[in-house]
Parts: sequence; C-alpha cells; structure tokens
Amino acid sequence: MPSETAEVQVRAGIERDLESLTEIYNYYVRETAITFDAVALTPEERRPWLLSHPEDGPHRLLVATAADSERILGYATSGPHRPKPAYVTSVETSVYVAPESGRRGIGTLLYRALFQALAAQDVHRAYAGIAQPNEASVRLHERFGFRRVGTFQEVGRKFGRYWDVAWYEKRL
Repeated sequence: MPSETAEVQVRAGIERDLESLTEIYNYYVRETAITFDAVALTPEERRPWLLSHPEDGPHRLLVATAADSERILGYATSGPHRPKPAYVTSVETSVYVAPESGRRGIGTLLYRALFQALAAQDVHRAYAGIAQPNEASVRLHERFGFRRVGTFQEVGRKFGRYWDVAWYEKRL
C-alpha cells in the first residue's frame, strides 16, 4: 500500500532493502539503548526478521524511501507480541529512522501507513516498549493513541547500566 509525499514514499519492505535496513538498525545497536541488541548484526543474521514480515497480514515491514533515489529513510514494523496462540491478535510495533533523516516526520509517515494497513487485519491491540528516556518516541506513540500501561524497571543492561522500558498500548 504505497503512500507518498513530495519527497518520501512508503512501501512494503523487500529483500533488496536488507542491507540498508540492517545499517539503520545497527546504528541504534551501537549508539543507543533504543534496542537491547548489544552486537551489530549482519544482513544474513537479519534475513529471518525480514522474511517474517510478508506484504500482507498483521506482521508488516514498511519502509520510507526518498522518492528520487530509493534511499531508505526509515522503517516501521508490526510483529508478534508473544509466541503463544492466544496473543495472535496483538502486535508489537516499532519505528527506526535513519540518523540523518530524523526530525522530518518520517516516523509519523511510517506509523500512519502501518496503522492504515493494520486496520484491515484481525488485530485488537498494538504494543510498544520504549527504553527510557526517549521523549521523541513517547511523543510519537502518544500522537497515535498509545497510552502508557506500565514500566519494567531496570529490565535491560547495556552500555554498563540498567534501563527501564515503558510499555504502551493502543486499541485497534
């Protein structure tokens, strides 16, 4: 389901995007506590993740590209919340924006397209775990109707310290 602005297009992620998607993700692995992965991944290690997001259904991968170059500016995903069958109508969502593309509304554009795609799916709730502090992510999620439902205290250790994760929920 492509979505466009004058300079950015949103489309389903595909195999040829894998290297760029991995580069964006690895920036956050190396430089931030936004993800609790601690070691950069290779594209081959990320391939199963990419393949777990088909073009339809509740588990999506959408990418924002520069309309004039196909350069990937960011991506949004929905994936399984938990592996047990009763959780099938719940998804966990996330957004990653290329560091040089921040503060341009890319995350908003991606989430708008993701939730539009999920509207036609049998999804009841979306969840997002946000490592604290991360005011930009909190604002983005609240803008899309997520509400804070709790915080796991010191649940992850990275860069020699413990991090809290606030959990947000959105009814779909």
